[in-house]
Amino acid sequence: MSHDWTELYRPDNLADVVGNPKAVSDIRSWADSWDGSKPTKRALVLIGPPGVGKTSAALALAKERGWGVVEMNSSDQRTGDIIRQVALRGSYSNTFSDAGDYLSTTEGGRKVIILDEADSLFGREDKGAVPAIVELIKNTRQPVILIVNDFYGLSKKSASIKSQTLQVKFFRPRVQQIAALISSIARDQGIEYEDKAMSMIAEKANGDLRAAVRDLQSMASGKDVLRVEDVQHISHRNVEADMYDVMGAVLRGKDPEKALQAMVAVAETPDMVLLWLDENLPYDYRDPGDLVRGYGKLSRADVFMGRVRRRQYYRFWAYARELMSFGLNDSLQGRPAANDRFRFPQYLMKMSRSKATRTMKNDLAAKIGEHCHTSIYRARHEILPYMSWMMRNNIDLASSLAKSMELDAEELAFLLDESVDSDTVKAALSNVPAVIEDRPAAKVQTKEMPKPQKNLFDF
Repeated sequence: MSHDWTELYRPDNLADVVGNPKAVSDIRSWADSWDGSKPTKRALVLIGPPGVGKTSAALALAKERGWGVVEMNSSDQRTGDIIRQVALRGSYSNTFSDAGDYLSTTEGGRKVIILDEADSLFGREDKGAVPAIVELIKNTRQPVILIVNDFYGLSKKSASIKSQTLQVKFFRPRVQQIAALISSIARDQGIEYEDKAMSMIAEKANGDLRAAVRDLQSMASGKDVLRVEDVQHISHRNVEADMYDVMGAVLRGKDPEKALQAMVAVAETPDMVLLWLDENLPYDYRDPGDLVRGYGKLSRADVFMGRVRRRQYYRFWAYARELMSFGLNDSLQGRPAANDRFRFPQYLMKMSRSKATRTMKNDLAAKIGEHCHTSIYRARHEILPYMSWMMRNNIDLASSLAKSMELDAEELAFLLDESVDSDTVKAALSNVPAVIEDRPAAKVQTKEMPKPQKNLFDF
């Protein structure tokens, strides 16, 4: 029981990967393309939500083929220089197997470069990572696998990542597939179980294999038999699934009491629930009178949450919850609500996607503020927009400012509104020496310079 079962029961070959047979087939076909000449797409991108087996599939491929592994994940520092030193350098050379055997590329021995959570690249911590990844994809002599949750967030930073890689999507396994997996693990560990207990663990994992295995290990600790009552208190591992339950109880349920119970049970603050209700209310309450009454309850709940923020008196949350659940459910008097899937709050999606943009703006504002001797606030709001416009219309100015402010490729691409590997960015960076050399040389001052004025401490 001391070992982590998620590591202990990782698949040794692709045939053991649970669910996603098409993804497994695509991975095998891509691996086969490395036999002989180099494939058209040297990098593979595994896309899907957390816990569905992306990393396990990549490692299983390496074991199945006898390939060595060079792995970098979010716990490692992944600046551009480090990616070039570790991943890019490793992609040029031969390697050794885990047993110490030399693997020659000419004889079919390879190693796979795995960049896990490649979409989690932010700000200063991973500065220059995207250009290094693009360089790796274009120049690698070894198989490269990028593992991401949000491929859009990564691909929008560079067009090459989308055009020069093969994308394979992973989907959440079905409840029956997860239940079969954890049942086999329980049998291997000598633990008896009730079938319904396994089904409950699988259902509450919400398609997250890793979560299901860890829940099984936690619940089975110190037990010889796992029963239904042992797993009843496991919470859903996916917050979104819980929020969908709350939305259904509040907006489409017929019992205000159950709506209140769902609101209290969800593991989220009223602020988060308010965003969900605000997003979905106009789609479910079609009658104008229902909308007026519903938004009246939400606005009143927002007043109480404002008082919580000002006074730090969290008992007001109880009033906000009752207004958003019991009150909102009771305000529906028109026709029944819609049956469409509930929508994730756009505000949260935009804030998540703009995190890297906001970090980049802050970094640029700091450099502009230092260069122009002004505050970061003024640099961001009053100088940055106009500087960006001027640089997009004058490549020589862009080169000059890139040199004087020591802008890297990502910062320059942001100001020029181009991808980091675009011809415009390359041209601006390549023109930097020419711009500096073309400047007229400063005249040498031959006459004697006046002595500086004495200050108070010289007397």
